[in-house]
Amino acid sequence: MDDFEQGDLRRESEGPRGFDLVLDLEGFEGPLDVLLTLARDQKVDLIHISILNLAEQYLRWITEMRRANLELAADYLVMAAWLAYLKSRLLLPAPPGEAEPSGEEMAAALQFQLQRLESMQEAGVRMMARPRLGEDFFARGMPEDLSNDVTAVYDLTLYDLLKAYADHKRREEIGGTLHITPVELYSVEAALERLRKLMGDLVPDWQTLANFLPEGLRDPLLHRSAVAATFVASLELAKEGQLELRQTETYGDIQIRRALRAGQEKKGGSHG
Repeated sequence: MDDFEQGDLRRESEGPRGFDLVLDLEGFEGPLDVLLTLARDQKVDLIHISILNLAEQYLRWITEMRRANLELAADYLVMAAWLAYLKSRLLLPAPPGEAEPSGEEMAAALQFQLQRLESMQEAGVRMMARPRLGEDFFARGMPEDLSNDVTAVYDLTLYDLLKAYADHKRREEIGGTLHITPVELYSVEAALERLRKLMGDLVPDWQTLANFLPEGLRDPLLHRSAVAATFVASLELAKEGQLELRQTETYGDIQIRRALRAGQEKKGGSHG
């Protein structure tokens, strides 16, 4: 069994009859494959292998298999019998007038079969190692599968789990689920509509932007949102050429006025 450690031995239940041992040799499909593996153990070229040693190796393998109470297939046993016969033909002199092939001829035929099997296996390995269409190279216009498989990995310690559980219990004791109440903010659209309505009432003189805020803004958050929305609306109107803005000093008040035409600008003087 040492020569076939890559084989998979497993037991499978078959009900009341007990267990049967199943041998999976992973690619050994017959006695010739076993012989080729045993021949490679001699570490020499197949042309120079010792047929007698090969026969001894195979017979020892058969003995070990049968000692393990394995039911060997008939072709393995037939190969064992044929190798025993070949061994006897190689050791004993050929009887006179023998019509059958000599032991040397039978050994040469076996060597040829092993060489041919090895060539077929090597050709199969080379063929499977060649680039494959759809895996190593792609035809023009061939769709590619770009799907991604995302696997979540949770790397937590016992401390992290206990802390998460304690935080969850603490949130339940405080008051359960957190509900955020909606807040009312002054929108930019409302500020644009208000400034456009006040455009006709604007005089050519500069006026502070704060004068155009809605009245009655007592909520500080609503007041800040109105200032920001009115400033953004004034920038939009200035971009359209309807308003002019200026700030005479750092952090000073922002002033606006209605955009002047060329003649009005000469009368009113320069502006920032």
